[in-house]
Amino acid sequence: MSVVEIDAKGMHYTPLNKLIRKTAAAGADEIVLKNVMGQRFIGDGLTGHVRITVEGVPGGDLGMFMKGPTIIVKGNADHAPGNTMDEGLIVIHGSGGDATAHSMRGGRVYVRDDIGYRGGIHMKQYMDKRPVLVIGGNARAFLGEFMAGGLIILLRLGEEDLKPFAEMSLASGIHGGAIYIRGPVEKWTLGIGASAREATAEDVSVIMPYLQEFAEHFGYNPAELVSTPFTRIAPVSARPFASKYIWE
Repeated sequence: MSVVEIDAKGMHYTPLNKLIRKTAAAGADEIVLKNVMGQRFIGDGLTGHVRITVEGVPGGDLGMFMKGPTIIVKGNADHAPGNTMDEGLIVIHGSGGDATAHSMRGGRVYVRDDIGYRGGIHMKQYMDKRPVLVIGGNARAFLGEFMAGGLIILLRLGEEDLKPFAEMSLASGIHGGAIYIRGPVEKWTLGIGASAREATAEDVSVIMPYLQEFAEHFGYNPAELVSTPFTRIAPVSARPFASKYIWE
């Protein structure tokens, strides 16, 4: 297995990403990026199965349009990691920024801690290609906004007294996919077109493989992740705004 180290200290993101692409094309199995500090577009558009380990804080749009590789972030990530990702895996050992998994259409994104606003906005699914976002901490408002497919799992770990989730416009405009939130959800938080009910045993069986993978990445016991009931958020209709386009 060939491992190539790249020192990104002081590098502009354009030459850095050109070097990453060149190294991956040369057949490297793993690329270790050291001293990353805000460089954008890392891993964007890459195909194949190269593994990229990011030591530092990558900038926006990490893994955008990526199809196949694995990116491991040893820290936090800026806005929109996994933006429009097609296939592959992103594991963030910290927090993700706003719009994490924006328009994601395949693959898996695991975030150990919190994410910002509009996580999973417009995630989509085509046939058996189902994107998955798992968040270990909490998420801010507009989670799953305009969601068209895929799966979001919000664990809210680390909260001793697990109060009902209460961030505004949850799943506003959702018309596909599902969101699973560990613990109860305040009904007033639901956005237009969203419904909520307690998750069933069948629901838990759907999300369990992703909980097990999350546990493997971050050192949790999978059984503890399902010791608290989940709430399932899903669309009421495939066309939540249909009435807005009816003229009398």
